Amino acid sequence: MPEHTEHVDLARNPDALTAKLLDLHPEVRERSADIRVVHAPGRVNLIGEHTDYNEGYVLPVAIDLGIAIALAPTDDGIVSLTLAENGDTQTFVAAAPGERRHTWIDYVAGMAFAFGEAGLPMRGFRGVLASDLPQGAGLSSSAALEVVGAWALSGGQAPAVDPMRLVHLVKRGENGYIGLNNGIMDQFASIFGEPGRALLLDCRSLDHRAIQLVGDDLALVACHSGSPRRLEASAYNERRSQCDAAVEAIAGLEPGVTALRAVTPAMLHAVRDRLSPLAVRRATHVVEEDQRVLDAIAAFEAGDLAEVGRLFYASHASLRDLYDVSSPELDTLVEIARATPGVIGARLTGAGFGGCTINLVHRDAVPALREAVLRDYPARTGLTPRVFEVAASAGARRIA
Repeated sequence: MPEHTEHVDLARNPDALTAKLLDLHPEVRERSADIRVVHAPGRVNLIGEHTDYNEGYVLPVAIDLGIAIALAPTDDGIVSLTLAENGDTQTFVAAAPGERRHTWIDYVAGMAFAFGEAGLPMRGFRGVLASDLPQGAGLSSSAALEVVGAWALSGGQAPAVDPMRLVHLVKRGENGYIGLNNGIMDQFASIFGEPGRALLLDCRSLDHRAIQLVGDDLALVACHSGSPRRLEASAYNERRSQCDAAVEAIAGLEPGVTALRAVTPAMLHAVRDRLSPLAVRRATHVVEEDQRVLDAIAAFEAGDLAEVGRLFYASHASLRDLYDVSSPELDTLVEIARATPGVIGARLTGAGFGGCTINLVHRDAVPALREAVLRDYPARTGLTPRVFEVAASAGARRIA
């Protein structure tokens, strides 16, 4: 996936990105009227981590950072896509994407794989890609690249499927081509995002609704640890397997249980002796995290920010102590935030093992949080953090 560089302004400037396309792919000049620019956002997850693949609840927000592609559709079936930041060009045939190349283009090729498997029409294109999403930050740059790739393969317009079907096609590309056995939260947020709102998704029924975030005086602040997310496919898939093992054991007593979403605390207590201590910890996190999502929504809707903050911190502690996906760097960021007046709550966001925390902050306290992180975090970790405010944003769309 593309790195975050000084070229990121192109991701927000369709005219400049179009000019870059004409510069790097001069063969499309004669078809400049056909050029389109499409964009897909990244996301932060407010609460509900590692619950999506357990058919639970999540509360993500599409953010105003993302990935854009300027493209000229072609009828030759060839995809040729160039990174604006460094001129790296990758090419494949849409109808036959071939094996993984283990580069950023795999996320677009994975969508061609999923579209081809589903029998959906695709077009080739010549394109240029720009991103203002930092890679490895846990802000879902991979899902944004897959979603914007789906739009590009559809000729620069919305793919000809229901949006929820597109969510599952993106998941299929990642599962079947990339090899990551993930859930549907990231692609859902990138496709369904709404300005100013979070999105409650029931990953079992697929019911979803927008949740108004409380008050104009609140800000969402991401703190990047400077430590890239290191949760590789093997570790991610291992945690899913541990959850599946817990479900299998619980189903021995409760035959109707097919996912941890259906497990109550009482059920889990009844089968503790049948599970390994590790499986108990994993299952406990998921069961309690699902309830935290519902409690957080009730707190947001009641304007109870103190309860929202308590739930954020409880979620982080569970991810650290029960699910083992935090890191010393992320823990340090949460500790600094918790000690800063005006910060309501903080927790890791994304799969973990590096990347970012998300902080709910009174707007007038944002400078104090930024100052505390930039002052204290390097001294405690030896790493350079980044602090940036993000806003709830619209989902994937054509912007030119």
